[in-house]
Amino acid sequence: MANVRLENITRRYQNVTAIENISFKIPDGEFWVLVGPSGCGKSTIMRTIAGLETATSGNLYIGDNLVNNIPARQRDVAMVFQNYALYPHMTVAENLAFGLRMRNVAAAKIKERVEIVARSLSIDHLLGRKPKQLSGGQQQRVALGRAIAREPKVFLLDEPLSNLDAQLRDDTRAELKQLHQRLGITTVYVTHDQVEAMTLADKIVVLNGGKIQQIGDPQSIYAKPANRMVATFLGNPAMNILPAIYASESFQVGSQSLACPPSIQKRLQAKEGQAFDLGIRPENIEMFAPQTAENDDFKRDVWALEKVPLDVEVKVVEPLGREILIRASLPGLSAETTVQLQVPAGVRWRSGDRLTVQLDFDRLFIFDPSTGEALYP
Repeated sequence: MANVRLENITRRYQNVTAIENISFKIPDGEFWVLVGPSGCGKSTIMRTIAGLETATSGNLYIGDNLVNNIPARQRDVAMVFQNYALYPHMTVAENLAFGLRMRNVAAAKIKERVEIVARSLSIDHLLGRKPKQLSGGQQQRVALGRAIAREPKVFLLDEPLSNLDAQLRDDTRAELKQLHQRLGITTVYVTHDQVEAMTLADKIVVLNGGKIQQIGDPQSIYAKPANRMVATFLGNPAMNILPAIYASESFQVGSQSLACPPSIQKRLQAKEGQAFDLGIRPENIEMFAPQTAENDDFKRDVWALEKVPLDVEVKVVEPLGREILIRASLPGLSAETTVQLQVPAGVRWRSGDRLTVQLDFDRLFIFDPSTGEALYP
């Protein structure tokens, strides 16, 4: 096992820059996930670490060794691809043993290693079968096992679960996490699925346009995104983004005015007429339940609660079992601008219904609409 360090790695293809000035260090034994939309450069980084791509500039270290000019077969890394690339004419046992045979490992050692890996992945009863006799999940475990059997310094996984159905993907994701906890191999995992990134990673590297947007543990990135792209990419359902204009100590959202709390005014130091993007996650929007003076907990100061009412119109209702996801429009904004909120199951909402919701301004994010940079908090 070894750490992996990238220093200002850039990869260009003629006039196209796939990745630019990528720098990070993965400590020995950690599980890092590269995540981002299609074309963001995550697979290029993976292939550069593997030695299948050559960096245009920058340095790549595995352990203490500079590997820029070391070919892939000598880097002691194991890679699992989206398509499992099993040898169809070989049995499971032969597929698992292939990498060891190529390294001239003794036959007795190969047999022992194959049996140990097969048991750890619960495929020991499949050793005599060929790939065409296996399900997708079983093939995926054989591909993982072939890589694990080599005991590499670094484990590279390029969207290995994308070909599996939903239930099997969830089960295999949990197996992968348990496997890493047992083996402790330094792992780099590429995915566009933010759920996989959040559940598997020790650290997440969020990429967009070939550049790093943010690096951190899943909860830190979710709670404190560096910019609008990160905020909207991580989270399911995605964060709502509402265009607003600051005027008279309020945010003008479409035809509605939301009084800006003093705490935000002080931090933001906004100018009259300045544009902002307000970000609020669906779980931080509540159905508005007016309180009455008879309620002992009634608070006349709205900022004691940091919650602001907003009128919306239901457009789409998506029942999810224990809760309902509602997509709603806001008066005065384009039809493309919607707000998503999660409400408890039990009430039958229909398209066209009007309701009032509360935004939890204590959980509000504010972004620069031109750069996407997070301005608050």
